[in-house]
Amino acid sequence: MTLIDLVGSIAATLTTLSFLPQAWHTFQTKDVSGISLGMYSVFTTGVAGWLVYGILLHAWPIVISNAITLTLATAILVMKLRYR
Repeated sequence: MTLIDLVGSIAATLTTLSFLPQAWHTFQTKDVSGISLGMYSVFTTGVAGWLVYGILLHAWPIVISNAITLTLATAILVMKLRYR
């Protein structure tokens, strides 16, 4: 593993892990009142774009972290639409 891969892997892990508390809280409480539908819609679309970008580059830290983040963001977005 190169230094670039290591830095990318650490950054990807941290940004993905930072998403877990919000996802966990939303799953438990079903309280989506503080979540912006517009922001999560744009954010989720952006994460999907990063996932495609990572796939095209064969950059696995980008692919793995954005696949996980996309799953969590989509779940929160679906709950926002369902429980609003």
